[in-house]
Amino acid sequence: MTDAYLTNPLIFLIQVLFGLYTTIVLLRFLLQWVRADFYNPISQFVVKLTTPLLGPLRRVVPGIGGADIASLILAWLLKSTELILIGLLIGLDRNLAGAFFWSLPALVGLLINILLFAVFIRVILSWIQPDPRHPGVALLNRLTDPLLRPVQRLVPPISGIDLSPLFVLVGLVLARMLILPPLQMLTLSPSWAV
Repeated sequence: MTDAYLTNPLIFLIQVLFGLYTTIVLLRFLLQWVRADFYNPISQFVVKLTTPLLGPLRRVVPGIGGADIASLILAWLLKSTELILIGLLIGLDRNLAGAFFWSLPALVGLLINILLFAVFIRVILSWIQPDPRHPGVALLNRLTDPLLRPVQRLVPPISGIDLSPLFVLVGLVLARMLILPPLQMLTLSPSWAV
């Protein structure tokens, strides 16, 4: 009883702290990939938070074809460390090296979740019509346009209603359902590592 009493809050804190930072690192990867405006205040916030760990790693790991590989490696190392710490807390003494593999499906799931939330937030913001020059709106549009534009070309608005976000959300959920289970089986991920 005492172990679970202290272990569960520790696991929660580890998941929150590592999860938030890993999300910010993946967001930096995505923002660079979509060539977001890095003078945007939100982009600057993301850059300032990630540079202390990402800067030294970038000296060793170059980008490939415009993709920030150092950000992906940092996210992978953070997720792996999170899973190792949780494994130690729940009493796993061996096979924690598997966390380096278990983190892969977890990162793919996190990446899909970031995109899901971005599209969902964009849908909600479209109902209230905020200022399109707002830094958050501009960044959100830049992040979601690569997903929405191809669908908008295939599915034009019906009676003035843009259905492309619905198709993108369904596609992302399907991708999550079809990609994650095989990845989890391939990496032998335990249920607590997802």
